[in-house]
Amino acid sequence: MALLKVKFNQKKRVKLAQGLWLMNWFSVFAGILVFSMGLFLKIELRKRSEVMDNSESHFVPNSLILMGILSCAFNGFAGKICYDSLDPTKFAKWKPLLKPYLTLCFFFNILLFFVALICFLMRGSLESTLAQGLKNGMKFYRDTDTPGRCFMKKTIDMLQIEFKCCGNSGFKDWFEIQWISNRYLDFSSKEVKDRIKSNVDGRYLVDGVPFSCCNPSSPRPCIQYQVTNNSAHYSYDYQTEELNLWRRGCREALLQYYSSMMSSMGAFVLLVWLFEMSVMVGLRLLHTSLESITNPEDPECESEGWVLENSLKDTFKSALENLKKLGKFNQVEAGAEGAEGEEGGKTQTVATVS
Repeated sequence: MALLKVKFNQKKRVKLAQGLWLMNWFSVFAGILVFSMGLFLKIELRKRSEVMDNSESHFVPNSLILMGILSCAFNGFAGKICYDSLDPTKFAKWKPLLKPYLTLCFFFNILLFFVALICFLMRGSLESTLAQGLKNGMKFYRDTDTPGRCFMKKTIDMLQIEFKCCGNSGFKDWFEIQWISNRYLDFSSKEVKDRIKSNVDGRYLVDGVPFSCCNPSSPRPCIQYQVTNNSAHYSYDYQTEELNLWRRGCREALLQYYSSMMSSMGAFVLLVWLFEMSVMVGLRLLHTSLESITNPEDPECESEGWVLENSLKDTFKSALENLKKLGKFNQVEAGAEGAEGEEGGKTQTVATVS
């Protein structure tokens, strides 16, 4: 029994073709939006590539760009087919291509669905990328005189100001690295010498943070240095002074920013996928309804259209049988080639003995 079997007359076929033509051009517009979203996400990721450890995060925008291009190409082609289906003489040239085209559409929709899922599932990979990238970026914060790294201070400062964050996972991350350049340290000072000697790696570590960690909404001047020393500042307790420094880490801020962006894009791609599936089903109905016309000379006669010629179960069984036959055919060919090789070897041996 055929799946989704529908009876059509001339009027219904024309309405279906016209509706599909319109839907395909809506899909082309949706493909342009998917392409634009991928391009926008790629630009946003490139803006902060200095604080990202690898290029794995670009897999999502690259996939969106590819799906957008394919969507425009597939739906533009389908729109032309639907337009020509109104004229039997024009439609005749597309008949041999429809089955391969629908097969390609099926695989395209599978890919589109997986791209939508990837938009939701990339959070873990993005988090590890940001964690390592921010860690490396903070290490190079002080290298303002080193070629290739002199921009890192500005990058980190602008990032912390824009996203209202501090450090990798929090402001205490700055206590574990030397973020002040040696150029601005007085090595004749006893305090500087003692701090460097007290550290195993010979680094100048302080319980202070860069100015970009300061919250401008704080009612008091920003306390950048001796952050954990309550006695160094009047009426101060660093554990409760929430308005003085940004408490949120930049990894969390960036992860939330990109995750919400990719989740929104994933939701849109899912809607596009549902729309594409309906277009594919409609195109299949149009294809079968035109092919099942019993009398081509009478265009007004009734015909039947269906999505699958047999039930879903029978179609699945038939596909498995075809795969098994293909496997057996390959085995027979491999066996025949092996037998030919053995016969050739025997013939050569006999010729040598003679």
